[in-house]
Amino acid sequence: MKKFRKVLDGLTTSSPGGTIGSPSCGSAAGTPTAAPTPKEIDVQETLVSENFQLCKTVRHGFPYQPTALAFDPVQKLLAVGSRSGGVRILGRPGVDCFCQHESGAAVLQLQFLINEGALVTACADDTLHLWNLRQRRPAILHSLKFNRERITFCHLPFQSKWLYVGTERGNTHIVNIESFILSGYVIMWNKAIELSTKTHPGPVVHLSDSPKDEGKLLIGFESGTIVQWDLRVKKADFRIYYDEAIHSVGWHHEGKQFMCSHSDGSLTLWNLRNTTKPFQVTFPHGKIQKDGRKESCKPILKVEYKTSRSSEPFVIFSGGLSYDKAGRRPTLTIMHGKAITVLEMDYPIVEFMALCETPYNNEVQEPYAVVVLLEKDLIVVDLTQSNFPVFENPYPMDIHESPVTCTAYFAECPPDIIPILYSIGAKHKKTGYSQKEWPIGGGTWTLGSHTYPEIIITGHADGSIKFWDASAITLQMLYKLKTSKVFEKPKPGEGRAAELVEEDPFAVQMVSWCPQSRIFCVVGISAHIILYRFSKCDANTQIVSLEVRLQCESEDVISPSENENNPCFSEPGSHSPQPHHQHPASPGSGTLEGIKDSIPCLKVKDRVVRVPPGYQAELVIQLLWTDGEPPQQITSLDINSAYGLLAFGNCNGLAVVDYLQKTILLCMSTLDLYGTADPYQRLTRSPRRNRQSTSGLTELSDNQQSIDMERSKSPTSVKGPGRKLSLPTDLKTDLESRENSFSRSRSSSVSSIDRDTKEAITTLQFGESYGRKSDALPTPCLWVGTSLGVVLLIPMSIPTNQEERMEESVTIGPSGMVLMLKGSVLRFGFLDCMGAHIQSPYEVWRDLNAPEDPDRPRRRKLVNFSPSSSQDACGEGHLAVVCSERQAKVFLMPSQSCLFVHNITESSFVLRADVVSVCNSVCLACFCANGHVMTLSLPSLRPLMDVNYLPLTDMRIARTFCFTNGGQALYLSSPTEIQRITYSQEMCDNLQEMLGELFTPIETPEAQNRGFLKGFFGGNAHTFDREELFGEAAAGKASRSLAQHIPGQAGLEGMKVAASGAVGDLARARIALDERGQRLGELEERTALMMTSAETFSKHAHELMLKCKDKKWYQF
Repeated sequence: MKKFRKVLDGLTTSSPGGTIGSPSCGSAAGTPTAAPTPKEIDVQETLVSENFQLCKTVRHGFPYQPTALAFDPVQKLLAVGSRSGGVRILGRPGVDCFCQHESGAAVLQLQFLINEGALVTACADDTLHLWNLRQRRPAILHSLKFNRERITFCHLPFQSKWLYVGTERGNTHIVNIESFILSGYVIMWNKAIELSTKTHPGPVVHLSDSPKDEGKLLIGFESGTIVQWDLRVKKADFRIYYDEAIHSVGWHHEGKQFMCSHSDGSLTLWNLRNTTKPFQVTFPHGKIQKDGRKESCKPILKVEYKTSRSSEPFVIFSGGLSYDKAGRRPTLTIMHGKAITVLEMDYPIVEFMALCETPYNNEVQEPYAVVVLLEKDLIVVDLTQSNFPVFENPYPMDIHESPVTCTAYFAECPPDIIPILYSIGAKHKKTGYSQKEWPIGGGTWTLGSHTYPEIIITGHADGSIKFWDASAITLQMLYKLKTSKVFEKPKPGEGRAAELVEEDPFAVQMVSWCPQSRIFCVVGISAHIILYRFSKCDANTQIVSLEVRLQCESEDVISPSENENNPCFSEPGSHSPQPHHQHPASPGSGTLEGIKDSIPCLKVKDRVVRVPPGYQAELVIQLLWTDGEPPQQITSLDINSAYGLLAFGNCNGLAVVDYLQKTILLCMSTLDLYGTADPYQRLTRSPRRNRQSTSGLTELSDNQQSIDMERSKSPTSVKGPGRKLSLPTDLKTDLESRENSFSRSRSSSVSSIDRDTKEAITTLQFGESYGRKSDALPTPCLWVGTSLGVVLLIPMSIPTNQEERMEESVTIGPSGMVLMLKGSVLRFGFLDCMGAHIQSPYEVWRDLNAPEDPDRPRRRKLVNFSPSSSQDACGEGHLAVVCSERQAKVFLMPSQSCLFVHNITESSFVLRADVVSVCNSVCLACFCANGHVMTLSLPSLRPLMDVNYLPLTDMRIARTFCFTNGGQALYLSSPTEIQRITYSQEMCDNLQEMLGELFTPIETPEAQNRGFLKGFFGGNAHTFDREELFGEAAAGKASRSLAQHIPGQAGLEGMKVAASGAVGDLARARIALDERGQRLGELEERTALMMTSAETFSKHAHELMLKCKDKKWYQF
C-alpha cells in the first residue's frame, strides 16, 4: 500500500489563463507534475504487481479449419484436431478443453486410449504426441519425431499398448505407448506385397486388426492393394489387388467380411473365404445411363460398416455423388437395409464417426449416433429414429454463423438481465431436434463459487447481434437481434446500398449497451446508428428516422503551435453550434448532373411494423451522401440513458442527438468545436481538393504502424464497385498520417504543409464533470477525444424535471477545456478524489410498452454518480484518466492540472485501453499492437504488469480485443473462436476449480461371453501376446535414425499417472495403485508390521519352548 500526495507548491496558478503543467520527460512511470490542488490528494493504492498474472482461461466456438476427429466410447469424450495444431476436447456442457501443439503443425489423426485418460495425436510434421487427459489442463507426456518417413495413418487396438503407424513409403511401424519408443518389428512394404509386383503400392491409408483374430493386421494401400498380415509368422495371409484406389476400410464385427470405399464412388464387400474378387460391388449413387454404362461418381472418402442386433447393418459413407449433379451440397448417406437416406450438409464433410455402444470391435456394434465434422459446423445425427433427426448442439458452435465484426464484454451485469434475455430468446429457438440426451456427456463440471453474471455481445457481417451468457467460463446464446429488419431490403445490384457496398450493407461496426437501462445502440457500416429499447411486450411501432449531414469542408491540420508541450488556452468565448437540419429521406434526390446528394445509404421502413418482445428499434440515425461522396463511417459513439443523449463522430465532426425528443442538438466539424481554443495552426484549402481523402471504406493502410498486424486478414472482406470493405472498420484508418502529425510536427510548420490529415473523433464519454476551471459544481458534460490527441470538454444544460425534459430543449455550451496527449485519444475514465471509480449516471429500466398502472405512473428514475456526492471528506473535484495511443495522463478537475503522466509505448501504439476494476480496486488496462498486455495503477500510473502475450497481433485480434471488470478480456483468436483470458492472479489461482474434469474413473465394460463354439472355431484371439512379438527381447531395437523420442513438458507426477495408465493389465494395476495411493501404502506398511510382529512372537515362543522343555512340572 502506497500513498501519493500532491501539495500546492505556490509556483502554479489556477487562473483561467494559466498553463497546463506537462512534464518535460514522462517516460518514467507515474511522473508527478507540479499541479494546483485545492486540497491535499490522498489516495490509498492497494494494487501491486502480485495481483496480476496473464493466462488463457477458455476458448469458445467452432475449431477453425478442423482436420481430424476421435471419440472415446467409454469416457464419452470427443476430440477435434485443427490445421493450426489445436485440439479441442469436448464432453458434457461445461467440459470444453483446448490444447495447442507448440509446433503449430496440422493434426492429421487422433486416437484415444479408450478409458485410459490419454490421447495420441499424429501431426503433419511427422510427430506423434501422447497427451495426459487426467488433469484439467492436458499436457504432452511423450513425443516421437519420425525423421525419414511421413506418417499417413495410425491405429491403436482397444486395450493394447502397441500403436500401428503407417507411412507414405508403405511401411508399418509399431510404437510402444508406455515408453513411446519404436519397436524393432517393422512390416516393410516390399514384404507385404508379392515379390513379382513391379509397382509400389503407395502410402498406407488403412490399418486395423481383425475382429476375429488380433494377430492379423489388415493393411490398405492407396493404390488398391489390401494385405492381411499375420503378425506371428510375419507373412501375408492374403493379398488383394483392386484396380481402384482405396480411401477407407470397415470390418463386419464377426471378422469374416470387410467393406472398402473407392475413388470411383463404389463400395466393395470382401469375404475372407474368397479374396480373388469382391463378394459385392455397389455404386450407391451411380445410375445406369441409356447406353448401359454407369454414371461416373465422386470418391467415397470414408465408409463405416456397423451391425445391429435388432435390424439390418448400417452402412454410412460420405461422398459418392455423381459428377453430373453440379451444385449439390455435400452429403452423408445412411444405408440401412434397403432404405437409403441422403443427408445434405451446409459445408464440406471433413470427417465422420459412428458412435457405438461397445468399445470391442468383435461384438455387435449397435450404432446410436453419427458425429459429422464439417468445415464450419459439428452435428450429431440420431440413428435410433427412422427420420434421423440431429441433436441440439449444447456448445456455441455457431458464433461464426455470419462473420464476427465486433465484440463487447460485460462483467458483473445486473443479475436479472440474463434470465430475461434467455426467456425472450427461447421463444425463437429452432425445433425438430432429437428428443434424446446429447450423447457426448463425458467429464464432470460444477458451477464454481467464483462466478458472476457476464454477457458477451457479438456483432456480425449480416447485421445480426448475438447476446451470450458467459458466466462461469461457459458460453450459451441468450438472444439474437437482426438489425436488417429495420430497413427495406435493398434490391441486388442496384440502389443506394449497392453503390456503397454490395454484400454486407448492414454489417455491425460497434455496439454500445447500458445493462441497467437496457438501452442498446448499434453502429453499422453504412454510416447508420440504430437505438433499441427493451420491452417484454410486443408492440406496433413506427421507427423514427433522423438524417444528419456531417461533412467537413474547410481546414486540415497543418502543424501544432510551437508551444505544443505547454499550450496556453484561454476560456473560449461563447459561440453557438453550427445550424443543424433534419434532412428528409428522398431516394431520388440529387443534383441535375445525377450526383448523389443528401440521401442516406439505406431506406428505413416508413410504415407501422409489429415488433416482438425483446429489443425494439426506436430511432435510426443516418449520415447522408454529399456531392456524390458516400458518408464517412462512424468512428466513435456514446449513449447516456440518464441524459437521454446520444453522441457520435467520424473523421469530419461530431453530432449529438436527443433521443427522447428525437432531435439533433449539435452537428459540427471538429474544427468548429475548438472555437478560439484551437491548439493547431491551420491553413484553408479548397473545399473540393481531395475531399474524402481518408475513405471510410478502405482497408487499414500498410504502414510502419500496422506492420505487426499485416500478416492476417480481417474476418470478412467484401468487394464493392471500386472499393474494398474490411469489416469491422477500425479507428486506425490513417495511422501513418496521424503518427506523422506527431513525429514530424515539432520541427517546423513547413515540414507539414503537404500533409492532408483529418481530425477524427475517436472517443466520446458522457459524465458529470466540470466544464470550466471556474465551475464550482459538476454538470453534465461530454468528453471528446480526437485522433490528434486533443481532449475537448463540452458542458450541457439538461432539464431535470421529467415533463420539462420532454418539452424543453437541451442546451450545449461552447468547449470549456482543451487538453493534449500524444497519439489518438482512446479512453476516458473518472475517479473520485479517494481513487474510487465513478460510473456514468443511468436511468433505471422501465417497460414503455407495458400496460399503464394508474396507481403507479411510470416515471424516469435516474441514478447519478456525481463526483461531489462522496467528496465530503476531501472536497470538490474528481480525477480524469485519459489514455491515448502513446501515453496516459491523470488530470485533477476542475483545475485541469496534470497530476501524473506515463508514456506507455514508443515503438508501438495502444489498440485498446479501459479503466477496469480488479481486486476491489481500479487500474488502467492496455493492449498494444505489438502484442503486449499491460496494467497501470490509478491514479499514479505505476506499471503493474507488462506481458508480451501475442508477439504477432493480426488485424482480427486488434479489432475484437476488449477488457472488462474482474480482470478478464477476450478476443477473436480465429474467425470462428473466442479466446477468453484473465490478467488477475486471483482468477488464475481459482481457474483449476472452474474448469471441468476430462477424465472420470469408469469401469471398462466387460467383453461378452463368446461361447465355447465361437471360441473354439473363432481362432485364438485371446492368446495373442503382442509383448512377446513386439518387445525388445523378440524384435530388437529400432534404428535410432528412424525416429527421435522427445520427453514431454508435463511434471513427473503427471507422467507417472498417464504412463502407468496407458494400457494393459499391468498398466491398469498401476492405475489402481495410483488411485488408491496412500491407503494401499498404509495397508502394506501394516502388513509388514504384522509380519515382523509375528516373526518376533514366533522367535520368542521358540526360545521359551527350548528353555522350558527339560524342566519338570515342579520347577515352574
